[in-house]
Amino acid sequence: MDRALKRRLEARFGDRLLGPIRQRHDETEIRVAPGDVPEVMRALHDEPEFRFEALMDLCGVDTGSVMQTVYHLWSETTPDWLRVVADGLSRDDPRVPSVTFLWKGAEWQEREAYDMFGIAFEGNRDLRRIYMPPDYTSFPLRKDFFLPDDAARSPGGGVRHIEQAHAPSNATVDAQVRKAPTS
Repeated sequence: MDRALKRRLEARFGDRLLGPIRQRHDETEIRVAPGDVPEVMRALHDEPEFRFEALMDLCGVDTGSVMQTVYHLWSETTPDWLRVVADGLSRDDPRVPSVTFLWKGAEWQEREAYDMFGIAFEGNRDLRRIYMPPDYTSFPLRKDFFLPDDAARSPGGGVRHIEQAHAPSNATVDAQVRKAPTS
């Protein structure tokens, strides 16, 4: 844990943080309001005491009650990864400002979060579906998304969990039995 990073974050963003700074192993986490994302991210990127120049990941999260966006940042100024959580996005209309003005690669990551969670990134010039068809009307990674044959809603309805072992339907008995190697 980089306690010096924690002190710098508290000094710079103390009034904008939605909770205490959390540190575990090589990761430090801060939570901010969605409206504070551009200012906080610009400071983390541009200010010499931070210099988080690499956005390694951006993803959406559905907690069941609110939506979040999570950013994982890297800087040579600290051994810790920084996780920035934009917390409290509305489930009805989740919106957060884009960070493409700092990291060009965020465009694709924001598109993925939009496509899977329905989070709109204001300022992203190409916010459109990336996996699902353009006319698809739902968001598959949201907690309120169910497939018609979802095993959680239809126990015993013929749905096989991917982890459950099974033999291919056309396998012979010899193919199903593993024989110990002979020496």
